[in-house]
Amino acid sequence: MIHIKTQPIQLALLAFVLLMLGAAQAQPAGEPQRLPVTQLRAGMHLIQAEVAQNDQQRAIGLMHRSSMPVNNGMLFIFEAPNRQCFWMRNTLLPLSIAFIADDGSIVNIAEMQPMSDDSHCSAKPVRYALEMNKGWFAKRGLKAGAKLSGGPWP
Repeated sequence: MIHIKTQPIQLALLAFVLLMLGAAQAQPAGEPQRLPVTQLRAGMHLIQAEVAQNDQQRAIGLMHRSSMPVNNGMLFIFEAPNRQCFWMRNTLLPLSIAFIADDGSIVNIAEMQPMSDDSHCSAKPVRYALEMNKGWFAKRGLKAGAKLSGGPWP
């Protein structure tokens, strides 16, 4: 039997390294992330939205995806209202983004081109943004002032 004497700091370091290796295996670089899904409603239209609610999830967003079903998207949740800005680096899909107020109303919508570093920002401080396939909001007649339901808002 081999007896190895380990110090608490060494154990903590080992645990940290193993945790990081596990996180790296769970989300390979260049692969689309898959997040928990919530159902939203825009009038009669149902949306299946993955929820990005921490810095890492929001930073990756919809990067590295080659397609997305018509009524799917990603809901970005921030801790506090702020002027939110998005770009499309490493994002292969053209997207529309709706910036959403605390009551679920759309503040403004922007059209975003794939693989671009151009910034698209909310017209005022918001805590939520919803990315959908480009043109999704326009095709359904949704614009600033329209309300969404089923999300973190009433």
